[in-house]
Amino acid sequence: MTDKKDPHSNRSPLAYENKKFLSGPDGRILRILAEYQEPLARFRRERIQDTIVFFGSARFHSRSQAEQALQLLDKPGSATPAPAEEQARIRRAQADVQMACYYEDARRLAFMITRWTKSINQPRHRFVICTGGGPGIMEAANLGAAEAGGKTIGMNINLPFEQMPNVYITPELNFEFHYFFMRKLWFAYLAKALVVFPGGFGTFDELFELLTLAQTEKLAKRICIVIYGKNYWDRVVNFQALVDAGTISPSDLQLFHWANTPEEAFRCLQEDLTKHHLAPPMLRKGPDIAKTRP
Repeated sequence: MTDKKDPHSNRSPLAYENKKFLSGPDGRILRILAEYQEPLARFRRERIQDTIVFFGSARFHSRSQAEQALQLLDKPGSATPAPAEEQARIRRAQADVQMACYYEDARRLAFMITRWTKSINQPRHRFVICTGGGPGIMEAANLGAAEAGGKTIGMNINLPFEQMPNVYITPELNFEFHYFFMRKLWFAYLAKALVVFPGGFGTFDELFELLTLAQTEKLAKRICIVIYGKNYWDRVVNFQALVDAGTISPSDLQLFHWANTPEEAFRCLQEDLTKHHLAPPMLRKGPDIAKTRP
């Protein structure tokens, strides 16, 4: 006589509890949907209506950090010249001190914006500072917003070298993405303004993607784009050369504004956002996250 098997022992796991399926290629569509729906639910729960996105280098440091690092490397009065590698490190540390001004400016600008937006009397949070969640300019903007007592968003990306989220992000608005394109969707979806500080490949990618969407009128709303630090950008991108070559129209140069100080950037943003996004509700255009459905 054979023992009867427990009928429950023969059950397969529920599909949404099957980790092998969810983490495999057949579960990719569900993972993509999760990176859309889960942030959407959190933004609604935290009453976030729209954002101002800060882009810029992850490699910049605060002025105090940069100066301290240089002091540790630079030893004045030494009779023996430093080896070539040491000299290269010193030059890099000196450059870090020069570029630290952008960290400090991003921090101050985010503080000014957040202090202003906290005075806007509306049921949902307006123009919340949003970054890629990492160090450098991202950390500076999150820090400035936190210092002003506002909510602040970090959209970190899971990378092989582990970009860790900075500590100034509002915990309920600290996101971790696997897919770059879903992270980019959320950067653009809620943004009413974009501030682009000096940066590298990633910053170029994010800036030109948003400029392309604005140029081709693929945005359902107006986004104010401010490029910060004209001296830096003039050395790395010749926008006028694009016009001269006929690859963009002269009017395309009106898609963005220049700013060289936090005060100048703030005035530009405040004027544009007030004019185009603080009008009565019946006059506003663009997606409303409280009403949008997947």
